[in-house]
Amino acid sequence: MNPYKRVYAAIDLDAAVFNMNAMRNNIPAGIKMAGVVKTDGYGHGAVPIAKAIDSFVSFFCVASAEEGVNLRMHHITKPILILGPVPGDDYGDVVSFDLRPSIFTLEQAQALSDTAAVQRKNAYVHLAVDTGMSRIGMKPDEESAELALKIAHLPFLEMEGVFTHMYRADEKDLTCAREQVALFKKFLGMLKGKGVEPKIRHITNSAGIMENLGTDLDMVRAGITLYGLYPSEETDRSKLKIKPVMGIKSEITYVKTIEAGTSVSYGGIFTAEKPTRVATIPVGYGDGYPRTLSGKGYVLIDGKRAPILGRICMDQFMVDVTDIPAAKIGQEVTLVGQDGADCIYVEDLSRLSGRFPYEFTCDIGKRVPRVYYRNGKITGRKDYFMDIYQDFVG
Repeated sequence: MNPYKRVYAAIDLDAAVFNMNAMRNNIPAGIKMAGVVKTDGYGHGAVPIAKAIDSFVSFFCVASAEEGVNLRMHHITKPILILGPVPGDDYGDVVSFDLRPSIFTLEQAQALSDTAAVQRKNAYVHLAVDTGMSRIGMKPDEESAELALKIAHLPFLEMEGVFTHMYRADEKDLTCAREQVALFKKFLGMLKGKGVEPKIRHITNSAGIMENLGTDLDMVRAGITLYGLYPSEETDRSKLKIKPVMGIKSEITYVKTIEAGTSVSYGGIFTAEKPTRVATIPVGYGDGYPRTLSGKGYVLIDGKRAPILGRICMDQFMVDVTDIPAAKIGQEVTLVGQDGADCIYVEDLSRLSGRFPYEFTCDIGKRVPRVYYRNGKITGRKDYFMDIYQDFVG
């Protein structure tokens, strides 16, 4: 039974499985898949998502050592690649929890080798290569190939993989993405010429999976499409059918009728031109629901659209239910997801609010419990209502 009334995010784990299967069918047989579960699974919950898709993947990808350790503490046993550098090169947890860091300097590699030597364990690394994004990674040139050879010879290091990141594969014009693939493959040739041949070569992200770019290498990384969101407005959605994983539900806490000339919410930017039936929803930007949806967005109540009136507050906002007679206190409200024949997609709200769909789900806050479903039944819940600050107790 769902104990949450004010607001909750409904996470459909079956949809995540559906999306992984769709991607699996879109790439060549035998190519490994990695599930990207960084930023707590793009706001969906890294651990439940990881467990749901475990049978599809050979790797999980995170952004930090802490995220990787959290997966290990929840008994996720498959290899975990840290896509970003480990600040301060503190590799103690990286080695002890068998995480795979991204390496692109000799200093990083030496620090990891020294730490692994102390623990008497091999550390597995993936070389990060910069093929145009200018974020992290070594240049794809002969000097870097020599550097890779030095790294490969360090004790207690196993150069398991090499990767780069597509940064324009979500555009209609794929010229740049194809050039990236070619540049990466050229660098792989340089490495091979030095006798450096990592087993797992990977470049392909969600957009690349949709376009079959770089899928002839060893692994692809399933990111945003895992969560049922498309990489951009420019991607051809006919190439991959996916289902949204997150829905957001709330309820009406108050209904009243206001007279013509009555303003609603901060600043009085909305004033009723006629008698209007107004419902209050107990959600706001304090929950990660964008304030920029003020006067633009809408919710679904009884399968009908109720437009937002005035400014969204930190903890509440108001909607027009004049044309929804069934609206009453306690009535379910859909902020994201399906209600009757209509559906609100994250992409719709992102477009209206001027935000990025990835950002929208990542920013749904801790105050919004996550409720997990399999086969239409609740299989798990997560909230932070007893989030204790240990140093301040007493």
